Amino acid sequence: MAGKWLKRIMIPLSVVSLATATACGGSSDPTQTETSDVSTPITISFFGSDASPTWNNMKDDVGQAITKATNVTINAEYDVSGGGTQKIALMTASGEYPDTIFPKGSITKLVEAGALIDLTDLINKYGPNIKKVYGNDLSRLQYSKDDPSIYVIPTNAGVGEAKFDAGGGFELQHQVMKELGYPKIKTVKDFENVLKEYKEKHPTINGQPTIPLTLNADDWKIMITVTNPAFLATGAPDDGEFYINPETYEAQLHYKRPEEKEYFRWLNHMYNEGLLDPETFTQKNDQYLSKIASGRVLGLIDQDWDYQQAENSLKTSGMSERTYGHYPLQLDDSTKDRSFQDIGPPVGYGIGITTSAKDPIRIIKFLDWMASDEAQVLNNWGIEGKHYEVKDGKRVIPADVQERKINDNTNFTKESGIGMYNFSVHYGDSVKDSTGNYYTTNFPEQILASYSQPEKDALKAYGATTWKDLFPAKDEFPVKAWGAAYNLPSPDDPSYNVAYQKSQDIVRKRIPEAILAKPDQFDSIYDQMVSELSTDEMKKMEASYSQLIKDTVELWGTNKK
Repeated sequence: MAGKWLKRIMIPLSVVSLATATACGGSSDPTQTETSDVSTPITISFFGSDASPTWNNMKDDVGQAITKATNVTINAEYDVSGGGTQKIALMTASGEYPDTIFPKGSITKLVEAGALIDLTDLINKYGPNIKKVYGNDLSRLQYSKDDPSIYVIPTNAGVGEAKFDAGGGFELQHQVMKELGYPKIKTVKDFENVLKEYKEKHPTINGQPTIPLTLNADDWKIMITVTNPAFLATGAPDDGEFYINPETYEAQLHYKRPEEKEYFRWLNHMYNEGLLDPETFTQKNDQYLSKIASGRVLGLIDQDWDYQQAENSLKTSGMSERTYGHYPLQLDDSTKDRSFQDIGPPVGYGIGITTSAKDPIRIIKFLDWMASDEAQVLNNWGIEGKHYEVKDGKRVIPADVQERKINDNTNFTKESGIGMYNFSVHYGDSVKDSTGNYYTTNFPEQILASYSQPEKDALKAYGATTWKDLFPAKDEFPVKAWGAAYNLPSPDDPSYNVAYQKSQDIVRKRIPEAILAKPDQFDSIYDQMVSELSTDEMKKMEASYSQLIKDTVELWGTNKK
């Protein structure tokens, strides 16, 4: 623990030395001295752990407007796959970092390496917009109970967000549901029956063999489409690799839940019935997307952001009927999908400033501007007069722009830059600005305007206005006291990461093995996995994570008081 506190003491000193080098005055305190003129052009380097296929080097409309307003240019590098883990490992080994970084789940590695500066003082002095957006919950950004530093500004989720639509669950093509008379589906067995019936009627689509169901198991995305659905389809919330007892806060690897074993048994059944793509565990991400874009994949179990590129291709090709609706299916009717359970103010995944940055003050000023109303409207809506108009005080997207957003989204995003610049804390869906307009374009009227006709027909058949209407509402569940556990930093325990990686290696080997096995071999393979995940080493890891959850609940409860 002493090492962590030593890092906390030393990191601001490195900021001081860097700030002094660029200071106009003689003070060595970066929170007391203006170190740069915002009218001077500057390039800020950035690494993002997620892929960004539409990044256009700020040559887009929004990017150019940002540079014009701030004199800042972002020199960005995005990971293609792997969630940034390999790239960040190389960074920590070399000690060389970009000015800013979105480390995703690797924040602990950067903190342990002393690579991130504490943003607390910088935000207090130069972050009025950041503080305005986060309000009284700013203390939630503290790294841990033992280290109250703020290392990242959350960017993934919006503050105050109440989503109006669903983007996950089980997906089925609109054409499939239409042809089968929009059948009632509530369980995975219903899902299976729909896929089987349609495939028997249509063994080929567009001249190629029909694929009832395919999953994306390429690298870390195996969690999104293969393993995470096991807890979502059995009534548990998303807490990453763990299931957390809501009463005791004790954590265990979620694969140990008997319900999840039965979910994976169902996937094994789907494979042996010829309904699950046999290439699921060998195909790469681009192959997965290519199959979807061909229109011959009937069903998915995914999040729309993962396959959106392929769905955009379907729309561009005039195959909107082959795009997908979202259904909150469960293993059986005894549980509910908890996708919309309230996690409280968002914390975790976000952007940090590294010790390599020569001008942290200029960077925090930029990040603060990105949290301003002006920047949030720009990022979400685009350029007034080009991407939206103001009529009777309301922002409105013209029909031709809306048509491109629906049917040519990839090219439109590259050209416009809309939605590409979430470089700071921001408000979420459902929050309105001082003019009475929503900050984002994801509100009921706009969502309805973005739906294709096949999508509208499917929703009407199910008596819904948006896909979220089919899902259990957040008021059906209690607010999670620990937020979203997958957003929390790893426990401060050297043995934790070793054991965690071992658990990942075990799961990523055994789960595919169990799914692709003959039915009579499933139990022995799955039980062997559970045994391998139940060693003393694994139990110690779970205990460390349990303590992290308990400390987080205590920290947030104390700060709230």
